[in-house]
Amino acid sequence: MTVGVLALQGDFREHASVLRTLGADVTLVRRPDELAAIDGLVIPGGESSVMDKLARTFGLADPLRERIRDGLPVYGTCAGLIMLADSVLDAIAGQQSLGGLDVVVRRNAFGSQTQSFETDLDIPELGEVPVHAVFIRGPVVESVGRNARPLATLADGRVVAVEQGNLLGTSFHPEITGEHRFHEYFLSKVRARTLAA
Repeated sequence: MTVGVLALQGDFREHASVLRTLGADVTLVRRPDELAAIDGLVIPGGESSVMDKLARTFGLADPLRERIRDGLPVYGTCAGLIMLADSVLDAIAGQQSLGGLDVVVRRNAFGSQTQSFETDLDIPELGEVPVHAVFIRGPVVESVGRNARPLATLADGRVVAVEQGNLLGTSFHPEITGEHRFHEYFLSKVRARTLAA
């Protein structure tokens, strides 16, 4: 099982470290030809507009969209969630997403870096123990379409984690808190698809 981490920008090293700890072979993806060798992909946190520009510059955007349409398991955190969303509010001029997740997200929904915060989330799919979540200039899911489903919400009802088939997205950063259950959940999707192939 080989999992790629999109390594154009952002905290891809942290994701790679978590995935290796969980036993996955990890490939840092920067070129289209590297997509053929992976069974799943993580899109890290960072700056979504920069990732979008770099993905298009390096010819990765269209091959990524094709792999997503073909069922590649993909997990996006923070900027990665924005990249997977079908619709992005407050995008910069010309910004594009890869799409695949039937959601509308709002960039930087929680304000500036100084307004970052932490909270515990109840996520039944990951067990009874709450998930400690760190939000750093994160997006929020403004609406969830009929093809996707929310996995976690804040106390005020705002959706911060979603799932749709082989796609998974979180507004927060489990890779920096030692919380590995989302990565384990994602790897179970990768494993299931690999065994079914």
